[in-house]
Amino acid sequence: MKQLEFKTTIHAPAAKVWQLLWNDTSYRHWTSVFHDSSFAKTDWKEGSAVHFLGDTGDGMYSKILSKKENLEMIFEHLGVVKNFAEQPMDEDTKKWSGSKEQYFLKETNGVTELVAKVDIVDDFEDYFSSTFPKALEKIKDLAEGKIKEQIIIAAEVNAPLEKVWNFFTGPEHVTKWNQASPDWHCPAAENDLRTGGSFKSTMAAKDGSFSFDFGGTYLQVDPMKSFHYIMEDNREVLVEFIQNENSVRVRESFHPEGTNPHDMQRGGWKAILESFKKYTESN
Repeated sequence: MKQLEFKTTIHAPAAKVWQLLWNDTSYRHWTSVFHDSSFAKTDWKEGSAVHFLGDTGDGMYSKILSKKENLEMIFEHLGVVKNFAEQPMDEDTKKWSGSKEQYFLKETNGVTELVAKVDIVDDFEDYFSSTFPKALEKIKDLAEGKIKEQIIIAAEVNAPLEKVWNFFTGPEHVTKWNQASPDWHCPAAENDLRTGGSFKSTMAAKDGSFSFDFGGTYLQVDPMKSFHYIMEDNREVLVEFIQNENSVRVRESFHPEGTNPHDMQRGGWKAILESFKKYTESN
């Protein structure tokens, strides 16, 4: 096992960098370079357990060895998590169990040096050497206001790419899956799928008590790969279709609105995406 070290200089106070490191929304944002649905399940207290997971519930379990507010956070990685459950130790896990992941912040005149140290086995040196600088760059850009926080959700859809694209964008399909819960539905949808085109769908409670239109204008459309649109409130959304061997990963990135909690917004968008996955896989 060897230790890799990464560092960046951030023109922002340590307290701001610290908050962006461990706040749920910003944590999901900067760790998306490792996995697009990465999140941490913990209370962030010294001595507490941490589950570092993706949306399928796979990842690893760890412990917070040290937490000094605005100064340092040190994790000890212990084992593997599958489907949200800690797994028994095996020979592969023993190779890295006990490894540490450490973050140190030092502020001087309002400028913060962020240092990350990671213990890794040789097989992952190239991976972390490539991805960790990208993660630190996201933290730097967030802290310095170069980019806005994003909420990222994703789902693995077990269907061919063409079907996934057509079911996601075709109005005749959108009306079948575009709801977050069984008491809502989508009675109407229209879609001019081209750069400069627009789309609109009606979201309504089935009891008729409430409805609203959701729409936007396409900034760019790359067929079978992605589309980027802007909503009426000027927030932007990127939807990507990433083809794997036997599935397509649909990934949505969007800027949160300022009224509702981020976890509520993430939950609503994720529920609609899961409805799409279920519809597409069963039709």
